[in-house]
Amino acid sequence: MADAPAGNDPDDLDELIRRVDPDRWLTSRFISDRAARTDVVALYAYDHELARARRIGSTALMAEIRLTWWREALDEIFERRAVRRHPTADALAAAVGRHGLPREPLEAMIDGQIEALGVATLDAAAAVRWADATQGSAARLAAQTLDPASAAAAVAPAGRAWGLALAVRTGLASRQAASAPLRSALAEARAAARSLSLAALPAALPARIARFDLAGRSPGPFAKRLSLVWASATGRI
Repeated sequence: MADAPAGNDPDDLDELIRRVDPDRWLTSRFISDRAARTDVVALYAYDHELARARRIGSTALMAEIRLTWWREALDEIFERRAVRRHPTADALAAAVGRHGLPREPLEAMIDGQIEALGVATLDAAAAVRWADATQGSAARLAAQTLDPASAAAAVAPAGRAWGLALAVRTGLASRQAASAPLRSALAEARAAARSLSLAALPAALPARIARFDLAGRSPGPFAKRLSLVWASATGRI
């Protein structure tokens, strides 16, 4: 059902995200607390599994079956039952338990992927809905994990920006459809980032990389890291 390392070592999951989601893995390096970083990586691994379920399903029905598998995993986590043996499910359960994460955004991430099933290309409005449901939810959960006192909604525009950039990268939306909402989301993200604590800021950092996507640039890891260092030091997305 899933693309995950065989063991339950958090370092295995970290390596998975470094391989399949290198940009967001890079933003997670700015989380100084190792335990919090592990839990944020678990959220990104969950997001990866949902996106993969949509991509590799041979039909929309098969993809929905895979996504339902993860909805059932949420049932187990929130009903405090034994969680199915899967590294990402185990890590997600631990993160939910440690931080009291709500179910609604985790569920929204599944719903967003289901809504995109069988759709060749999302129009601008649908791309925004997909970005909000998937990456906006992931960003809110990451912010709550990093700083429970922080206004998690303040990272929603950053999550939207990252989601729109991903939609273009993966062919889910055209650059033409996504450019205007991406530009708007980045402007909102820059303004909203002022209310984020230093601890919660890494949850919004993927939007900094989305600026390159808006400009049609694809810089190397060093340039991305340098841009993230500047954003982290100044608090400006």
